[in-house]
Amino acid sequence: MNKIAIIVGAAVVLAGGYYLGKMGQQPATVIKVGSESKAAFTSTGAEEVAAAAAGVVRSLATPTSGELIVVKDGESIQDAVVAASPGAVIKVMPGTYKETVYIDKDNITLSGVIEQGKYPVLEGEGLRNDAVLYSGNGVTVENLYITHYKGNGVMGQAGNNFIIRNNYIVDTGVYGIFPQLGKNGIVSHNIVSGIEDAGIYVGMSDNVDVVFNQVFDSVAGIEIENSRHALVESNFVYNNTGGILAFITPGLPIKTCGDVLIRNNFVVDNNHDNFAIPGSLVSNIPHGTGVLVMACDDVVVEGNIITGNNSVGITFTDFSLAGNAANDPDSEPNPNRPRILNNIMQDNGKDPAPAVRAVLAAMLETTGPDIVDTVGMDDGCILNPERFRTIGLGKYTDCEFSTTANVASYTLPEPVPARSMEDVDKGRLVYYGVCAGCHAYGSRMIGPPTQIIQALYMDNPEGIAEYAANPVKKREDYPQMPPQSHLDDETRLAAARFMLKLTQ
Repeated sequence: MNKIAIIVGAAVVLAGGYYLGKMGQQPATVIKVGSESKAAFTSTGAEEVAAAAAGVVRSLATPTSGELIVVKDGESIQDAVVAASPGAVIKVMPGTYKETVYIDKDNITLSGVIEQGKYPVLEGEGLRNDAVLYSGNGVTVENLYITHYKGNGVMGQAGNNFIIRNNYIVDTGVYGIFPQLGKNGIVSHNIVSGIEDAGIYVGMSDNVDVVFNQVFDSVAGIEIENSRHALVESNFVYNNTGGILAFITPGLPIKTCGDVLIRNNFVVDNNHDNFAIPGSLVSNIPHGTGVLVMACDDVVVEGNIITGNNSVGITFTDFSLAGNAANDPDSEPNPNRPRILNNIMQDNGKDPAPAVRAVLAAMLETTGPDIVDTVGMDDGCILNPERFRTIGLGKYTDCEFSTTANVASYTLPEPVPARSMEDVDKGRLVYYGVCAGCHAYGSRMIGPPTQIIQALYMDNPEGIAEYAANPVKKREDYPQMPPQSHLDDETRLAAARFMLKLTQ
């Protein structure tokens, strides 16, 4: 069977250490105010479904204790985090802050103060790897301008009940916003651009809403990877190489992707040249890709305006063309039960990328379709198929429902507990939450595959742990690994031991 050669992967840069450039900074100002707040992490209730469907965003709030810490220009945000107790609100005043902020406490609100259009700016100077890293639960990051980092703007490492909103993120390397291995969170009202992988990337997470964001000038706009129960709604995604993606990356610890609702988005003119890291899987996305679903199950595409994407409007595919697929038999490759409801699609496929054009030529086609299923699934459905130019949808049936308006949010009404170290081995948790963001088992992501690391270090977990704390660049075709010195010796060693025992 002819298939459009679209190969999508995940590439992440791991968390950096504590912030750089503390020299000359003053301690933060600590202010105690008021009594304990009764705010709770909540989401829209069933009685508000109709309002939510009409465009009202669900409401989330991080619990607060009444402690307020104000950080002024010239002071250190990281010092404020160190001084904070769980439940503190850290207000960051306008100014420039040259540091990495690591939040390992629960219920911390990191909130920028915007005055007359002036933001607090986290400035990476092209030297620092990450702007904000959080592993605590109930963390809010909002109202910040983040720019010129090498790795990530905001990255989560196994933190639940997170809120990332109202940030302006420009040129932060591999990812703009990257919650990994988190549950119950929202990414909303952010503006993200200039990212060499994905502007917003939800990895190995559950119950996440990605709503009302603007993402442009990146390789991929929004990616939902090896995640479940995700809502991607009311985003404006344009001038990326690919607009919205939902997929399985083989070789990661979480093997499934499913129940993803892509609804009411503007996916427009995603024709940017692909400038991903050479050799990474995502570098193979053809420019002109609107929505791409690879091996992810139960994806609903509804109410979107998908126009001007020069290769294909919507693609459903497996990963049989990905070289690493055979290395992960636990990942089922087909995009099972796709659902395509009413969408507006126009001017897609008018100037396909060379790889797409070659396949179309074999079909005696000169333009790309609005919708293609390269597998030819027999369990899919589509409403009003006569409206669209399609390939591979001959076995699709008519959908039994026409709207998902009854689904207001995938966030949960109550906060979920933190992952307990009593339930999960420390090495496994750190590998899942930190290492797996960069190292798949048998395929290249940003770092070398785990199999190669196993061959190099064999019975030497201490060597991995030492290198992770103070890495140096060893390979010209890979970026330098960011230091993991924010993890203590015992934690790094536990992750290294787990990595060496891994078999898939």
